[in-house]
Amino acid sequence: MKDGNIVLIGMPGCGKSTCGVLLSKLVCKAFVDTDLIIQQSEGRLLQQIINESGTDYFAETEEKIISSLKLKNSVIATGGSVVCYENAMKNLAENAVIVYLKISYDGMMKRITNLNTRGILLRDGESMRDMFKHRQALYEKYAQITVDCEEEAVEKNVEKIKQAYDSINE
Repeated sequence: MKDGNIVLIGMPGCGKSTCGVLLSKLVCKAFVDTDLIIQQSEGRLLQQIINESGTDYFAETEEKIISSLKLKNSVIATGGSVVCYENAMKNLAENAVIVYLKISYDGMMKRITNLNTRGILLRDGESMRDMFKHRQALYEKYAQITVDCEEEAVEKNVEKIKQAYDSINE
């Protein structure tokens, strides 16, 4: 699977995009951020899509775009809600290793300083804690590798991801 994809999943703020850029350089793969693909496709920021078109529209758009991606030899940073779409996860899992960047609820809340502009998909009446509990089980379901990213510096987390990835490719 050396030429396959590495897909990073996890809570908002866990470091998928930040780690993904560094990891892609370390493993000589392209870097793709699905949030950026959605924004480019829509011509709007994630939060604008949610505010202007609603959560259902955002969810449908995210699932449609990610379910149709055909990527090779890439590190793919996903939006936190990607695990809510079985078709999208099935597509991402083809020729890929799924890596869950795990953080605690408190860790997530500490890292998210722009809650109102970040583009986090919350269903009507859903709190951040509700979202955390619901998604945590899904991340664990889809993950082939879990990396604890709670306390470490980004570079250390990237190295942990690479070591875990290398260990299943030996």
